[in-house]
Amino acid sequence: MSRCTAASRELDEPLVGTAATARTWLLLEQPGPWGAKALTSSHLDPELGRALEAASEGTGVRVALIRRPGRHADFGTPAVRQVYAAHTVPGNAWLHTATTAAPERLLELDFTALGTGDPHSFDSALRGRPHTEHPLALVCTNGRRDRCCAQLGRPLAIELAASGVGGVWEVTHLGGHRFSPTLLVLPFGYAYGRAQAPHVKEVLEGVGEGRIVVDGCRGSSAWERPAQAAELAVRRAAHEYAANALTVVRTAGAAPRWEVTVAHADGRLWRVLVAQGACLPPRPESCGSALGSPARMDVVSVRELLSTPAVRDRAYC
Repeated sequence: MSRCTAASRELDEPLVGTAATARTWLLLEQPGPWGAKALTSSHLDPELGRALEAASEGTGVRVALIRRPGRHADFGTPAVRQVYAAHTVPGNAWLHTATTAAPERLLELDFTALGTGDPHSFDSALRGRPHTEHPLALVCTNGRRDRCCAQLGRPLAIELAASGVGGVWEVTHLGGHRFSPTLLVLPFGYAYGRAQAPHVKEVLEGVGEGRIVVDGCRGSSAWERPAQAAELAVRRAAHEYAANALTVVRTAGAAPRWEVTVAHADGRLWRVLVAQGACLPPRPESCGSALGSPARMDVVSVRELLSTPAVRDRAYC
């Protein structure tokens, strides 16, 4: 059977609306091998991994492991680990950094507060501080989860790091194996699929300038899948690429149809109709899996709502 990435690419499966959902990301450095469920199957104490999973559940925080690009020889437990926390909601997007010799200190964090965008517990417990050097480029390389992530993700991470790009890390799982190499960029939290080094450099340059590159973008992790598709559609329709310009203020409805309201910082509003479809013909959603028809988010219409009733709504379809 073909690799899941080859089938997805050949069938031109859309990327939009497929990003993992997390308002806040908590990243812990853990070198060495990772299992399919990395928090409980790596050199990290599995009891700590289970406790982190429990502490973050339902809070909007997603915990992931990171490691530096390159060979992953089994050298055991590092003395000091890098830790990052990033909140991705527009208007309050931030990225903080810390180091720790005691990863169990992460259990002292207020996960509920982190999920709402408050970094105080991170800074207090870990002596964290704002990270201002460069954005983070997280490339999924967990081959135990899906071999495409290792075969395609690891070379990308190594190429980026070797070319001098700062902030490149390998990460455990970003979802959407069939879109490998997959990439998450922090602090704004936009995910990308089928990534190549020149495009990643363009994305990172944009983030450094406060801009979002929409080509190859899967969506912002701050929003659920229908809202991811809606927000990207508004960006394209309005030619608005400033990172903090747009926010999703309402998502109404349920599968297979939603009405999403997107707001601009200047007060403009758009109403976006999103419909859920099925990707056909069936294809493997990950290597070795049975054939399936993954859900896709199709934008039916994008309508700008003007504040003056006498002026007719403008529609982009």
